[in-house]
Amino acid sequence: MSVSAVAADSSVCAPLAVLGRDVTVPLVTGGEVTYAALDYAASAPALQRVWDDVAAYAPYYGSVHRGAGYLSQLSTDLFENSRATVAEFLGCREGDQVVFTRSTTDSLNLLAAALPADCQVFVFETEHHASLLPWRDARVTYLNAPRTPEEAVQTLERALADRDPSPSSQLRSSRGGPNGPALVCVTGASNVTGELWPVRELAAAAHAHGARIVLDAAQLAPHHPVSIDELDVDWVAFSGHKLYAPFGSGVLAGRSDWLTAAEPYLAGGGASRKVTRRPKEAGGGVDVEWHDTAARHEAGSPNVIGVYSIASACKALTEAGFDELVAREQHLIGTVRAGLAEVPQVRILSLFGDDAPRVGVISFVVDGWNSSHFAAALSAEYGIGVRDGLFCAHPLVRTLLDSEPDEPGECGAPEAAPGEKSLNAIRVSFGAGTPDEHVERFVRAVKELVADGARWNYRTEDGRCVPDTSAAV
Repeated sequence: MSVSAVAADSSVCAPLAVLGRDVTVPLVTGGEVTYAALDYAASAPALQRVWDDVAAYAPYYGSVHRGAGYLSQLSTDLFENSRATVAEFLGCREGDQVVFTRSTTDSLNLLAAALPADCQVFVFETEHHASLLPWRDARVTYLNAPRTPEEAVQTLERALADRDPSPSSQLRSSRGGPNGPALVCVTGASNVTGELWPVRELAAAAHAHGARIVLDAAQLAPHHPVSIDELDVDWVAFSGHKLYAPFGSGVLAGRSDWLTAAEPYLAGGGASRKVTRRPKEAGGGVDVEWHDTAARHEAGSPNVIGVYSIASACKALTEAGFDELVAREQHLIGTVRAGLAEVPQVRILSLFGDDAPRVGVISFVVDGWNSSHFAAALSAEYGIGVRDGLFCAHPLVRTLLDSEPDEPGECGAPEAAPGEKSLNAIRVSFGAGTPDEHVERFVRAVKELVADGARWNYRTEDGRCVPDTSAAV
C-alpha cells in the first residue's frame, strides 16, 4: 500500500472529541493530572460523536429482524443501514458481503472456518496473533519477517510459486488457483511498529498466483482510508474498539462465495431461513435451510448498538477528512520520534527503517530498564498510559529484539543491562483524539526517567510492575 508520510503541523485540524479527554488520575508523587491515553493500538477511546449517537438511539432499542413492533422495525432499519454505511466506508464492490462479528479476531476465525477444503494459507510471522493463529485446520506456510516492503512482496511471490499442487483440486476454479485454493493474510499497519505494509502489491502477487488475500485492517482503518476495491483485496477485517467505537462489534467484509458455501460460523436463530421436522419414520430430527446472505454467519441477537457505533465512527472519520487526520497524526509521529531520537538509551523498533510510512504506533526499548518498570513509572508519576510486553505479536517482537522467549526480570531491577538484549518492549500509540500535550508530556517524561530515574519504588505483583505504596525513593 502506498501512503506517503505527510509533513504538517497540528494546526491542520484539532483533535477529534473523545470520551475521557478530561479524566484526571492521581500521581504517586501527589496531586492529579489529566490522563494521557497513549494506548490507542489496544483500544481507542470512544468518539464523542459515537457516544452521542448511541445515547440518542438507546431509548429506541429493539429486537432486530424478527419483531413487528415499531422499535423493532426501527432497529432493523438502523442495523441494515449501518451495514450499508460500513460497505461504503470500505469501498465494497457489488456482491461483497459485510458480516458483523465481535472483533478482528472473531472475523478472521470466521474466515478460517469458511476456508474451502485443502486451502493453503500464507501468513507472515510478523502478524498479530489475531491473524497468525486462526488457521489451525488449513495447511499453513509461515513466511519469514521481511526487512523491506519489496522483500515482503518477493517473499510472498516465491512462496506462492513454490507451493505444492493439491491432489484434490487440480483445476482452476472460482475458489482457487491451479494448485487448489490459497489465502494470503497480511496486516495493513503493524500493531508493533506502526509501519504500513505494501497491501496493493501483495494483493497483486496473490492474485497472479491464483490466491486470495485478506487484509487485517485493525490498525489501518482508524488512521487511513481503506478501500477493498482500490486495494484489490478479497476481504477486510477490523474491530470497532480500535475505530473509536468500543461496543463489542467487528467487521468481516468482502467476497461472498466462500462464506456462502461454508457452514454457519454459529448455528442458531438468525442464521437459519427454515427449520423443519423430519418424519419419525425417517429417524426424526430436523432439517435446516441456512441463509445465503450475511445473516448466515450472524446467528443470535445482533449487537445493534455495537454495529451502529461502528457506522457512526465511519461517518465521523469520513466527515472529518482523512487527509487532515493523517496530516495531524504525522505531526504527532514526528514529535515523538524526534524526541526519542534525542535520548541515546532509547531504540525504536522497526522492520522497514526510519523512512517507512507509518501510523501512530511506536515501540521502543530503553537500555538498562525493565519495560514493565518504565511503563509503570510513566503511569504512576506522569499520568501517561502506554503498553509494555510483546503486544500479541510475539514472533515479531522477538525478531525485532533478537531475543529468545524468557520470563521478564523482576520489576525495579533492569531486565537487561546496558548493551544486553531486552526481553520486552514499550509501545506508545495515538490517533485522531490525541492532543499535542499528551505526546509532549510523554517525550518529556521519557527524557526525565532516563536522566534521573524513577522517583518511586516499584514491586512485582501478579506479574505486573506496580508502585510500592509503602515508601518513595
